[in-house]
Amino acid sequence: MASSGSPLRIGVNALYLIPGGVGGTEIFLRSLLAALARIDDRNEYFLFTNLETGARLAPEGPNFRHVRQPVRAVVRPWRILWEQTGLPAAARRLRLDVLFNPGFTAPRLAPCSTVTVFHDLQHLRHPEYFRWFDRPAWRLLLAQAARSSTALVAVSEATRADLLRYYPIPDSRVTVIPHGVDERMFGIAAERARRRPEPLVLCVSTLHPHKNLLRLIDVFARLRRHRPELRLVIAGVRGFETAAIEDRIARLGLQEAVEITGWISREALYELYRRALCSVYPSTFEGFGLPVLEAMAAAVPTACSAIEPLREIAEGWALMFDPHDEREMEDALTRLLEDEALRNWLAGQGPVRARAYSWETAAARYLALFQKVSGRRSETVAV
Repeated sequence: MASSGSPLRIGVNALYLIPGGVGGTEIFLRSLLAALARIDDRNEYFLFTNLETGARLAPEGPNFRHVRQPVRAVVRPWRILWEQTGLPAAARRLRLDVLFNPGFTAPRLAPCSTVTVFHDLQHLRHPEYFRWFDRPAWRLLLAQAARSSTALVAVSEATRADLLRYYPIPDSRVTVIPHGVDERMFGIAAERARRRPEPLVLCVSTLHPHKNLLRLIDVFARLRRHRPELRLVIAGVRGFETAAIEDRIARLGLQEAVEITGWISREALYELYRRALCSVYPSTFEGFGLPVLEAMAAAVPTACSAIEPLREIAEGWALMFDPHDEREMEDALTRLLEDEALRNWLAGQGPVRARAYSWETAAARYLALFQKVSGRRSETVAV
């Protein structure tokens, strides 16, 4: 609970959010808002949503208000235009102290201080993963947000390094605030201790090229020659590489062994974590890597790519492999599948490591940043 003092009027720019369509940034925003509601009952929050997003995005606390805007996020040019014109007008009308932009982009002429989150800079690090007609907008809008925002949040040290590498901004404007982990995962860890997992390999991932799922499917096909009972479940938004992935599955005759769920509810995801024998995350590029953290919290033995920032989260707590080396990936998964003692050790250690990450801690750090950029004195927040 925030201490006494003049409450802030904080806007939350959720115009980018398409429920079930933006992957991890949706989980981030919903988790952060829920944590803010738990620790802060004083400051006022105004959630600006599009026509696709319902009022349920806003927590039930009396200090959270849903402010629906007349724009659809799926019509991206209209959404961007409204973000640059209609949103600043609404912020001025509501006399906001801070406008929080959790999805990369921000209005250039906001009438108040702004805090913008950069989840990664993939559009600059790996432009080949973007459609050619999307790249100019990504470059223009994110560069503008980096220049005009009062403060920037990087979700990992790796993303902070990229911000300072690509944009001429002082390092004092960039704050690293890691994500938290869903508390339900620790309950799943306890449940897993009382049940026998299925021969199921779980990969929680959007179906985009950088997630490296084609290589994973090739590796899984070889593993299954010796373990025909194995199944692979890929749970996440159907992204740009969906057709190629489905074609590879069909070509290898794995239609009965590989399931692509698309975007699923949190309850359905919890059930997959309960059932899985192990988890794999073969991505070639990440801004944070929340599925790795959640799998460890749920005591699911995990193998993941040896890249930053996954090293920052999981090195020493999960098996790691070069995502470009199929043999290393196969060896890591083989160890998980064959070595029960190793699985048990990783299952015991994963929740210990994951406890270092908390959404309440992240929310308190965001709140302190909102207070700082607004010019208010820092207030104590109990977490």
